[in-house]
Amino acid sequence: MDASGTQHHDNATDQVLAPLTLAATPIGNLGDLTDRVKEVLCHADIIAAEDTRSLHKLLHAAGVQTEATVVSHHEHNEVDSAAGLIDALQAGQRVVFVPEAGMPAISDPGYRLTQEAIAAGIPVTVAPGASAAITALVLSGLPTDRFAFEGFLPRKTGDRTKILSALADETRSLIFYESPHRTAATLDSMANAFGADRPAAVARELTKFYEEVARGSLRELVEWAQSKTLKGEIVIVVGPAPEAEQVSFEVALAQVRTRVADGQRLKAVTREVAQSTGHSARELYNAALADS
Repeated sequence: MDASGTQHHDNATDQVLAPLTLAATPIGNLGDLTDRVKEVLCHADIIAAEDTRSLHKLLHAAGVQTEATVVSHHEHNEVDSAAGLIDALQAGQRVVFVPEAGMPAISDPGYRLTQEAIAAGIPVTVAPGASAAITALVLSGLPTDRFAFEGFLPRKTGDRTKILSALADETRSLIFYESPHRTAATLDSMANAFGADRPAAVARELTKFYEEVARGSLRELVEWAQSKTLKGEIVIVVGPAPEAEQVSFEVALAQVRTRVADGQRLKAVTREVAQSTGHSARELYNAALADS
């Protein structure tokens, strides 16, 4: 521990012995299972797995031997399971959580367990590894300097449309997870919300033998997705919206006045002009109202 009170780990064993370890699993290629993850699995007292069958297959394929008790921790039992795991941690047992694939606590029940462990004052560490979201972003060829992970979109069309509409002017690259049978419909919804010419990429079977990345406009990707039967885990990356062209406040106000004179409603016009010019809708509204 240094003068600031920060604890430093001198070697891998110190990290292995942390009470709660969130351990990444491969997203396809077994070679992405790190030596550190193998070690924490060997030293665990309890392994909480999102999918116990996948875990046992992974342990067997990687030649990892462990005497840990394996328990199921998934979205349908995470409340009760997390409570039991916190009890075990407080009793001094070493718990490792492993997701079905990829980095833990990203769109999986490891998030709740992490929250509750932190709230209980239990030390938490991560044994990192492959991430489908970051892998797809890098392969997409789209801007990586600023990005946002949006996870899975709602299944209901109305809810999905509402979220996509709110993201239409996002100037960061956007990353989404999707199931193969909903990919074409989701891309179509994105084309409607973001514009058919918005650049995007669809990645599937990442790190596996049949890895594929399709790049193009959303219009082109809708046609691509509709032309084939998709399989495997899907990641969609959408490029950022173009920066709104900044015009002067006087020019923006003139646009409002012209459209209102043509019979359009002031409130709707100020909102749309604000969105396209970057000026405040409230200020445009007040200035236009002062003219009347």
